[in-house]
Amino acid sequence: MRSQAGGRAEWQSEKTETGFYILMCLQQEAHGWGIVRRVEALTQGEIVLSPGTMYGSLSKMEKDGLIRFVRMEDKRKLYVITELGKAVLELEMKRIERLYDNMLEVQKA
Repeated sequence: MRSQAGGRAEWQSEKTETGFYILMCLQQEAHGWGIVRRVEALTQGEIVLSPGTMYGSLSKMEKDGLIRFVRMEDKRKLYVITELGKAVLELEMKRIERLYDNMLEVQKA
């Protein structure tokens, strides 16, 4: 996914859906295992993030400036979304909304 947010920023992820859910969950401080549980609950068990996927994604997203480390709590790293991450999330939500609207329009035809 390519986006411009608060300047020129690019974010590419092979697992866009994973990144989307992580950014949504990190609107509040959370650790990896908390995100895994939240995504599973949100998707009614349809998406279960593996530890490798979760921690690899968190590492990349932190490096890309989409999320930031906040603090340690009981040996777990807590993260939160950054301003750049919020802008990327907003663009992705608009893209998904546009896709949904287009789908509805095509179904009417």
